[in-house]
Amino acid sequence: MDMDLDTILLETEEAMEKAVDYLKNELRGVRTGRASTALVEYIKVDAYGSMTDLRQLAMITVPEPTQLLIKPFDASILQATIKAIQNAGLGLNPMAEGKQIRLNLPALSGERRQQLIGTVKQMGETSKIAIRNARRDANKHIDKLAKDKTQHIPEDTAASAKDDVQSDTKKYEKQVEEMIDAKAKEIQEI
Repeated sequence: MDMDLDTILLETEEAMEKAVDYLKNELRGVRTGRASTALVEYIKVDAYGSMTDLRQLAMITVPEPTQLLIKPFDASILQATIKAIQNAGLGLNPMAEGKQIRLNLPALSGERRQQLIGTVKQMGETSKIAIRNARRDANKHIDKLAKDKTQHIPEDTAASAKDDVQSDTKKYEKQVEEMIDAKAKEIQEI
């Protein structure tokens, strides 16, 4: 499929932005030393025959720095909610209390903090790879345009487009690094 230069640059930037947004969402679910509703908001609960984000099914509050309180709007999904939290791989033990669920977040051990930081760095690497793949694809498309007889673009135009792609790559990689550093700091906080 033939693309013009503007389309190539636009789609490249969109792809890079998507990688950063995806990382942002992934990082929300990574536990830090402090309780945060973001930890459980996106857990999928099997409710009313479909998988739904917990935040749409319950009120989630932080009564204490190491505790979450989850009040399903409908008590009939309490057990499904507990099961979803247990299966989310967060290592949390939900306790039913009447029509609500209490989650006590155990303090993170130093070793667990290091593991989490490792996981976060890995997520960052994955995003950077997606960003670099977008750069590679864009450069391939630009080269194709430069060689194309019908819609040939001048060499300096191609070179300048590649510079744009490279500066986008740097910009989005920097965003990824800042997000990872911030999350690592958060994990280290007691």
